[in-house]
Amino acid sequence: MAIPEDVLNEIRYRNDIETVISQYVTLNRRGKNLVGLCPFHGEKTPSFTVYPETSSFYCFGCGVGGDVFTFTGLIENLNYIESVKLLAEKSGISLPDNGYDDSMQRLKNRIYDINRETGRFYHEYLMSDAGAWARNYLLGRGLSLSTIKKFGLGAAPDSWDALINHLKAKGYSIDEMLTANVIAKSNRGSYYDRFRKRVMFPIINIRGNVVGFSGRAMPGEDKQGGKYVNTSDTPVYKKSINLFGINIAKNHCAERMILVEGNMDVISLHQAGFPNTVAPMGTAFTEEQASLLSRYTKEIILTMDADEAGQKAIKRAAGILEKTGLKVRVISIPNGKDPDEFIKKNGPDRFRALLDGAVSDIEYKLLMAAKGIDLDADDGKLKYLAAAAEIIAEQNDVMIRDIYIGRLCDKYGVSRTALNTKVEELRRKFVRVKEKKEIADIIRPKYNKDDVNPERRNSIKGTAAEESLIAVLLQHPDFCKWAVEKLPPENMITSLNRRIYEIIVKAVEEDRALDVSLFAQKLLPAELGLLVSLQNGNKAGQNPKRVLNDCINVILGEKQRLEMSRNTDASVEEWAKGLQNIIDKKQKGN
Repeated sequence: MAIPEDVLNEIRYRNDIETVISQYVTLNRRGKNLVGLCPFHGEKTPSFTVYPETSSFYCFGCGVGGDVFTFTGLIENLNYIESVKLLAEKSGISLPDNGYDDSMQRLKNRIYDINRETGRFYHEYLMSDAGAWARNYLLGRGLSLSTIKKFGLGAAPDSWDALINHLKAKGYSIDEMLTANVIAKSNRGSYYDRFRKRVMFPIINIRGNVVGFSGRAMPGEDKQGGKYVNTSDTPVYKKSINLFGINIAKNHCAERMILVEGNMDVISLHQAGFPNTVAPMGTAFTEEQASLLSRYTKEIILTMDADEAGQKAIKRAAGILEKTGLKVRVISIPNGKDPDEFIKKNGPDRFRALLDGAVSDIEYKLLMAAKGIDLDADDGKLKYLAAAAEIIAEQNDVMIRDIYIGRLCDKYGVSRTALNTKVEELRRKFVRVKEKKEIADIIRPKYNKDDVNPERRNSIKGTAAEESLIAVLLQHPDFCKWAVEKLPPENMITSLNRRIYEIIVKAVEEDRALDVSLFAQKLLPAELGLLVSLQNGNKAGQNPKRVLNDCINVILGEKQRLEMSRNTDASVEEWAKGLQNIIDKKQKGN
């Protein structure tokens, strides 16, 4: 069931869309609207637009759009009802107990409770006599008791059912434990604790909820399942959008944030006085994680491991981060050590000096390109300069290219003209490749399962007319009754636009305002994005009623054409008659 409209209106009124979105996106005014970098996909040129007049947003880059509830749901990974509840709580509004179906939220709350109780169970075991083996390991790694408590670290007993029995005693069911992924089911149908004899790291999200766990096997122990075992995706946890340590780091990272590779690196750096440190959850760095970081800081310092895998991780992460507009720098830790090892041996002051001396992404790539090459030999020098030219050619800023071309020419005694010619040759090659890709993207059929309206291909002309009709009615709902008399909803060509039209018609009949929120619970985010773009566009023109009339004529004509084309048994005379009807209608202007 839907939340009462008056309640939604009150929540929306108290959560101004500009204010809410400004907490996540830097917005700049452009006329009566505001623009910024989209938090839902990587971009360098702002295409994300907020429309204060209609309390909506739309991204021209990825097509997502909606109202303040839609935005909150997308940015916080919540469904529509959950985002309404979150904004209601923030604005001190009480929701009715029985006005909507909150079964998924109740399940999520139950999983949060299980995770919190599981974390408490692991921590208490760690601090007990029985958990001395894990506690001594952590203390031996240089962690203090206060740090252990701060991060809620724990240990899983060497048992198949200790956690199951504990959670059963607390009133949780086996099905709930399975959904939370703290237990597992064997092939024989029995249940067992998912984590056994491991040091446990609770994963805590931005809002302070325990959403999962990462368990580390003890050195020398059987590492069945791997050195680290992590919670699988659940209704409250998705590894690709979470970062270890973000719940603390978000409050200490206004200028910069440090991205490291592992949990122990995060904890060690926090203890050493660098609370602005986070790590991915045992997977490759993702665009979702980059988007999350971009909400809280201006600069990212990468400190991945120095091995080949670490270098690939740095290259991937840097590419993703740069798309968000974040400044990226990299530090190379001497002797291939990770941050945890380096701090233990050299102390926080030496590590701070490394941070202050962090190089830009391009400088780091140039340094790495020289590895394994004999730069004293002519062939080695040529090999390096060829690799360096490719790195420089990837830079779009002509000033950056000029600076590094000059530096390399001075350092290696090569002609500036020669290196500049090589860079420009590579840039032309890169541009050709890019242009080919862009052309392929344009001409490639876009009517796949992900398209917002896959029925468009059946009648591009008719679908365009439907969209214009919807745009006119969203801006001029007083024309709705007139439009329905000439074009009942069942005569729309595509099912998506028919649904939108039906919502409009019903709302006008009930004398309700055509706010975006009216559609938000009935449309997918991409569909809602299309609606917002129509609502805030200029398809209605200077004479909206004439546009509306023209659209209706096109839709009816296309509808008839499609029906005729489906009737393969029609006679030649019937086809001719049908075509003549279409011509007559156009000439009469009906």
